[in-house]
Amino acid sequence: MNNPIHVNSEIGKLKKVMVHRPGKEMENLMPDYLDRLLFDDIPYLKGAQAEHDHFVKTLENEGVEVVYLEKLTAEAIDAGDVKEEFINQWMSETGIVSEDAKNIVKDQLLKLDTFDMVLKTMEGFRKTEVDSDHFDNSLADLLESDYPFLVDPMPNLYFTRDPFATMANGVTINKMFSETRNRETIYGDFIFRYHPEYKENVDKFYSRDEEDRIEGGDELVLSKDILAIGISQRTDSRAIEKLAKRVFAAGAFKEILGFDIGEHRKFMHLDTVFTMVDYDKFTIHPEIEAGLRVISIKPGKDGEVVLEEKESKNLAEVLAEALGLEKVTLLPCGGGSLVDSAREQWNDGSNTLTIAPGVVVVYDRNTITNKLLKEAGLKLIEIPGSELVRGRGGPRCMTMPFVREDLKN
Repeated sequence: MNNPIHVNSEIGKLKKVMVHRPGKEMENLMPDYLDRLLFDDIPYLKGAQAEHDHFVKTLENEGVEVVYLEKLTAEAIDAGDVKEEFINQWMSETGIVSEDAKNIVKDQLLKLDTFDMVLKTMEGFRKTEVDSDHFDNSLADLLESDYPFLVDPMPNLYFTRDPFATMANGVTINKMFSETRNRETIYGDFIFRYHPEYKENVDKFYSRDEEDRIEGGDELVLSKDILAIGISQRTDSRAIEKLAKRVFAAGAFKEILGFDIGEHRKFMHLDTVFTMVDYDKFTIHPEIEAGLRVISIKPGKDGEVVLEEKESKNLAEVLAEALGLEKVTLLPCGGGSLVDSAREQWNDGSNTLTIAPGVVVVYDRNTITNKLLKEAGLKLIEIPGSELVRGRGGPRCMTMPFVREDLKN
């Protein structure tokens, strides 16, 4: 296989995956600004790192090669000799107004080795790291004088599923919903432009410079023929149509299914609504079992696409038809109990990572959902996640597959 990206399903045996180990960006979370940084709580860094290290070791024990976002970015920058270009791009998106402050931050970054520089851009800058005299010449900086950060941290980065997404032999470098997270896509952009292993033989389906937003949690590869995308708070229908034209032009898929999941934080992404765990099994959010509006997008003439609304809004029927099966089994998070499902959905009980058909990585804390999955015949690999879950993301959110084996049928 000559393609560094090869993902034709959600469940094919996982061979290579990218993660980000939580770093000092976590220690720049504070209660007053959690909403701004899209967090609900503050993880304990040492605990989160221990849990993440355990997660990585678990994957490696299953034969998965694990690579790190921060390391790939540093390697790409060094290979392309583009350290200053990277810093300038990052600086342009920091929101710093004062030219003096910009120069001080840039000088500090240039003095670091490339790997430490990448970590520092993720961590952000507190104002105490720059002499306050340098804010006096900027009205904008003065107006936010109580805000403690010169550059916001990127605490969501350990959810590597969102800033870009892999599918077939290509990648979408995403335009994120929130300005807070859009800076995260800089790292993927540089990896796929400059890293020796990834700059060639990878189809580029979407760019971070596009107008319309799309996020990786909404992008699911149901099969080599069918791509599912959530129409959500985070992903715009116009982005899906644009992406459809490009993947069809590359011969990557035969159909895209757009699932309208609405603009609710609890349905933030399609992978919080359903996740594929076996050839014919899905974990689901109990509240959407009643039905979803589904739009079929297929190739048309002259590079255009044909849109058609699916008659059935029954999720099981739509998924079975898409996979060419008589039926599929939907496994509701928390077993469908109002109280249990709400609690375990909050703790990402349905955000599972399938590493082979029927073999699933889950948080150990979701005991009711996990029991249901075991009873359905799935093999579970349970990991601790008391700190990691505080960011409201599960094993799927924390991983970006680079290579999966093709399914045999």
